[in-house]
Amino acid sequence: MVSDRVGDFIVRLQNAAAIGAREVTTPRSSHLVAIAGKLRELGFVESVEDGERSFSVRLAYGPDGRPRLHGVKRLSKPGRRLYVPATGAHSVKGGMGARILSSSHGIVSDKEARKNRLGGETLFEIW
Repeated sequence: MVSDRVGDFIVRLQNAAAIGAREVTTPRSSHLVAIAGKLRELGFVESVEDGERSFSVRLAYGPDGRPRLHGVKRLSKPGRRLYVPATGAHSVKGGMGARILSSSHGIVSDKEARKNRLGGETLFEIW
């Protein structure tokens, strides 16, 4: 049993990108499916196939064959939750990455949080 599902999910994505794997399968939760959907909108993930007990995420690769996902950093952890106001949702790597937040309006990126003035739990950074 995994105590940190979000951390496990993003590490699976990072490891798959590091070895050049095209697809990652992970246990399903509606929170993880929402995160995967947001990563698809941001261009780090190509597609999400939702199943009953697990779901598959297909990673996005550029025209040169390199993965679009280069790294992740978990910010809020089960032992230390990190909450930020809308003004604290800073950009990542000069705008080349994204900070993913869990807000009262669902999973949002740093740009959406600043635009809509939403705060929430900062889950992770991805670039």
